Amino acid sequence: MIKKAKNSSSKISQTHTGILVLENKKVFKGIGIGYEGVATGEVCFNTSLTGYQEIISDPSYAGQIINFTFPHIGNVGTNHEDHESDKIWTRGVIFNSEITNPSNYRSFLHLDYWLKKNKIIGITGLDTRNLTNFIRDKGAPKGTICYSNKGKFSINKLTNTTIKWSGLKNLDLAEVVSTRKNYIWKGLKTWKKGTGFEKNKKKSLHVVAIDYGIKKNILRYFSNFNCKVTVVPCKTSAEKIMSLKPNGIFLSNGPGDPAATGKYAINIIKDLIKKNLPIFGICLGHQILALALGGKTKKMKLGHRGANHPVKNLIHDNVEITSQNHGFEVVKETLPKNIEVTHKSLFDGSIEGIRLKNQPVFSVQYHPESNPGPQDSVYLFQEFIHNIKRNAKKKRH
Repeated sequence: MIKKAKNSSSKISQTHTGILVLENKKVFKGIGIGYEGVATGEVCFNTSLTGYQEIISDPSYAGQIINFTFPHIGNVGTNHEDHESDKIWTRGVIFNSEITNPSNYRSFLHLDYWLKKNKIIGITGLDTRNLTNFIRDKGAPKGTICYSNKGKFSINKLTNTTIKWSGLKNLDLAEVVSTRKNYIWKGLKTWKKGTGFEKNKKKSLHVVAIDYGIKKNILRYFSNFNCKVTVVPCKTSAEKIMSLKPNGIFLSNGPGDPAATGKYAINIIKDLIKKNLPIFGICLGHQILALALGGKTKKMKLGHRGANHPVKNLIHDNVEITSQNHGFEVVKETLPKNIEVTHKSLFDGSIEGIRLKNQPVFSVQYHPESNPGPQDSVYLFQEFIHNIKRNAKKKRH
């Protein structure tokens, strides 16, 4: 939870109004921006060159403080179209350079004001390279970010707050960010220059999306492929999902530890697999699917966060450049024999995709909806739609 900052007798400097304190008492100082307050989370880094608004508004960053390695964040402002969620769950943001005035025809609000509006604490002027190197060498640490206009901070208090926080391991955040009730996506397609968001008027297929922290651009891609999408809370039973008469099931991205979310999600997904419907999972949805199929997951030292991650497609023998955001991974050695690994990371060899050998069930670790990032992997939506149509044809015969 974000708390209002309180004054402390331990003064750092009048010129430093922002501070980041890590669990090992390492301190980074800078200039506070955005919302004035205190927040604790896991400190990670993202290497993307563009798309900071989409990144910050991605629910998968719940419980995290994002350190941007690209120095010029904020130079295109913020707009009305690039929100990936109606509520921002990111705990805090860290930038290297001061935010310049926005220069983009789509901009409606300076990033600093947007951060204030969404109650996100930020720091600029911080040595992001030093922080990134620390995370690379030591792993993603717990940290507390603080912005106080008076420049007074209690290092001991902030350190204690950091240490007391449980961290992301064993933490179910999907339940926190998930929708509270069913809703039907309004049918907007992906944004295009000149026309903006067009509405999908053809709804020949029905996809039920289980919301573990779903991004809006995923829903837009389903609209591109003429789907009606019903979004349901993460704890919705298989029986209730089947009562909606879906043609396919989608397992969304989301934050937190998949094993913690799996305590209720695994049985739901197991029941859905028995219905022989096409299933497609992304990110957390991929991890939970692996758990439901008998595999295990573990926390990564660094995680993958950026828009330039090379992934080898083992089925088609080609390389995709992908957008990623995850801190947990599926353990290859735990997967049963009826699961085929379809994709792997060319950075560290970790699993990036799986499929069930005898059913139209598959998932990927990365983000094919490409907001932000390259569009190399949009074909995965097409494969899911193909599975749905083929499955429907089988049922007719």
